[in-house]
Amino acid sequence: MREVIEAALKAADVPFEEPHPGSFLVTLPGQRKLATVTWLILGDQALLVEAFFCRQPDENHAEFYRFLLGKNGSMYGVHFALDPVGDVYLVGRIPLSAISADEVDRLLGCVLTYSDDWFNSALELGFSSTIKKEWAWRVKRGESLKNLQAFAHFADPDRSSA
Repeated sequence: MREVIEAALKAADVPFEEPHPGSFLVTLPGQRKLATVTWLILGDQALLVEAFFCRQPDENHAEFYRFLLGKNGSMYGVHFALDPVGDVYLVGRIPLSAISADEVDRLLGCVLTYSDDWFNSALELGFSSTIKKEWAWRVKRGESLKNLQAFAHFADPDRSSA
């Protein structure tokens, strides 16, 4: 099974390492979330898939979690879950009998799609005040706003008054 996963990762041409036999750390490059680091860990009966999505929200907890839970029902292979401190992950377990190169590719595609497509919306819900403060701080200091441009529609006071 290890060979199947390694071959699938090489075919997908994604950066990965194998820190322990059967444990693959994969970096999926995205558009909105620049990288989604994903573990693929072979167990005795299943392949564990786990990817960090974002830390626990600073605010608007109910809407933040409602948004994520609303996505769970339509997802394939993984779902949103929380760790003990409240950080959000995409997690799933797939039986070893279902693992193939195509299935590994499909799982990684799902992780990347869910992470990349819903990242900015989740940040807007759970970190709006922080983003606005960061925007103002960068403007005041003349710092780059490049990685905050997706949030300009609500973080830039000049745009909201126009």
